[in-house]
Amino acid sequence: MYSYIILVHILAATIWTGGHLVLATTVLPRALKAKSPEILLDFENGFEKIGMPALVIQIASGLWLAWQQIPDFSAWFGFESYGATMIALKLGTLAITAAFAISARFFIVPTLRPETLPLFAWHIVPVTVLSVVFVILGVGIRTGGY
Repeated sequence: MYSYIILVHILAATIWTGGHLVLATTVLPRALKAKSPEILLDFENGFEKIGMPALVIQIASGLWLAWQQIPDFSAWFGFESYGATMIALKLGTLAITAAFAISARFFIVPTLRPETLPLFAWHIVPVTVLSVVFVILGVGIRTGGY
């Protein structure tokens, strides 16, 4: 069961991280150059159909995997072991990602216009970097560090 959960977790991470890398490196520059919120919104509307389920799968499978590694929830934030530190860092990264997502969804996207595109970019780039950080931390958990 463990190997299947890791597989699902990695596939979901591939979707989430890959989608954000495409967004940040190809779609966002095109939208900024054209000053076109529609380019971003079109991508977001399509990506959300697979990106959000992938994120939910990552969260559920990640919590399950963390529980398998350290079954004491209170130890996840103790920084007393390498595993606990990595779990805490991943959960912290998740919290920051959620804050950016909430900000974008409720405050930026509803009023998105050509003038506010740079503000949206300041949400897209950090979330993309955070998605890569998730992958780095995940590899660190599986390999024992760098």
